Amino acid sequence: MKKSLYLLLLCVAFVSCKEQTTKNTETETATETSSEIVENSGHSFNVTPISHATMVLEWDGIILYVDPVGGAEAFQGQPEADIVLVTDIHGDHFNMETLNAVAINSISIVAPKAVADKMDASITEQVIVLNNGETTTVPDLEGFTIEAVPMYNLREEALKYHEKGRGNGYVIEKDGKRVYISGDTEDIPEMRNLKNIDIAFVCMNLPYTMTVQKAASAVVDFKPTKVYPYHYRGTEGLSDVGVFKAWIMKSSVGREIEVVQLDWYPNQ
Repeated sequence: MKKSLYLLLLCVAFVSCKEQTTKNTETETATETSSEIVENSGHSFNVTPISHATMVLEWDGIILYVDPVGGAEAFQGQPEADIVLVTDIHGDHFNMETLNAVAINSISIVAPKAVADKMDASITEQVIVLNNGETTTVPDLEGFTIEAVPMYNLREEALKYHEKGRGNGYVIEKDGKRVYISGDTEDIPEMRNLKNIDIAFVCMNLPYTMTVQKAASAVVDFKPTKVYPYHYRGTEGLSDVGVFKAWIMKSSVGREIEVVQLDWYPNQ
């Protein structure tokens, strides 16, 4: 009897230890706070997730804020922005109070017309209105071009969230390197047909954008060198980005695509 009890306790301890190890591994994967790429040529690209759709990118010393929300406190400790990109009118992408706090020194703000129409008059002179299919260069950011690409829903039940032509995804290019920011979209043809993308930020959350499987399928089609899943909180909690990675890895081009998981929800 004592021997049986001892074996039972040993088994429980082993399972508990194994579960804890798994949890620790998952936590370590999910709590990376930034990602930096330094090429042999000396070019650098650093990603700092702020939350959900909001990020700070450092590209060869130029600081880009994407969809800044959360107030000035969300950017404490971050370098000042050289340019701001806004993708859509929704509150997880556009917040006027935050924009006023971070878009200082008359820096340029790139946004679609639907967003520009909602901005305070005091800031409109800083805005470069860019709509789907348009490309711009930005004063004082030598070598950068920014292209607005479509972002919209395909599913009938989701058309009310993001209509075609209202918001922007972006392709940013410098010295031949191309970075794609999806904004809120499903796996639209314009995404699947992207070419020569080095780094991609791809959303995946229901009911607002798409499933992790659809996101993975689109990524396999346009084959970025590196992809960051982001914007993955929906009404039912966080999407399983592990499934997103697994779907890519099991594809015929999976070994050609690096999936990088950062912690976009540090307070959850």
